[in-house]
Amino acid sequence: MHRTAYLFLLFTTLLWGGNVLAGKLAIDHISPMTLVFLRRVLAVLIMLPIGWRTLREDWSVVRRHWLLLGGLGACGFTFFNAIFYTALNYTTAINVSIEQAAIPIVIILANFVLFRLRVNRVQIAGVVLTIIGVALIASHGDLRQLLKLDLNFGDAIMLIAVLCYSFYSVGLRLKPAIRWQSLMLALSIAALVTSLPFFLREVAAGKVVVPDARGWAIAFYTAIGASVVSQILYIRGNELIGANRAGLFINLVPIFGTLLSVLIVGETFQLYQGVALVLVLGGISLAEYSGRKMAI
Repeated sequence: MHRTAYLFLLFTTLLWGGNVLAGKLAIDHISPMTLVFLRRVLAVLIMLPIGWRTLREDWSVVRRHWLLLGGLGACGFTFFNAIFYTALNYTTAINVSIEQAAIPIVIILANFVLFRLRVNRVQIAGVVLTIIGVALIASHGDLRQLLKLDLNFGDAIMLIAVLCYSFYSVGLRLKPAIRWQSLMLALSIAALVTSLPFFLREVAAGKVVVPDARGWAIAFYTAIGASVVSQILYIRGNELIGANRAGLFINLVPIFGTLLSVLIVGETFQLYQGVALVLVLGGISLAEYSGRKMAI
């Protein structure tokens, strides 16, 4: 069971790493909130033929839990991405990467406060190792750069994004017993509705960049890979091993994003990137081994 979860979560973070690269390639080809909105439109169009029948059959359950499902879709799908893109306009990629590494910690704390789920010292050590790996990749191999971080408005709202995705991950524990097709379609519709105000605000501000061919390609990738397939796998990974253990894999996102930049964009592979990958994978392995022993 846990091996299946590992494969799901590794592929999820690989797709999310591709989303980081897509965000870089999107500049001047599609504006941020237009991308957020279009990926939600496309995700709903993809999920409609897959989940419409099951959603109708599960409608009585969905209707009773519409507030929870709406909140999950808004927090995990819309607010996180909208705030993430906005934060990058005010702060650096280094700051954002470091702050995003706090997601597993917030998940662990929230699970303890809400559900009294405990972790042991070995798991905490694994979390620390993954954070060091993220810090290494974010600082381009020079941890002294972290001392120069200048916190600003972008960092403040990025912390809100961290809370959004952490509570989404923890909230999946409360999702109703409906089929995955119904769940994904309901979450996608909620995300579409909540992404509309961000798009309209960008239109009103005159900051829309109409997508060209590359912009549409990026929108389709983020819809299929980063919005539909990855979320299905992440939800399933949470079901199999729990949010505490699944959330730790999120720290692979900046690692995969950097490695994909090397492979696709042609950036030079550096030694610190290899060291960071070893630290993050080692931290996940250490925490996961301890977590499995606690679960037995």
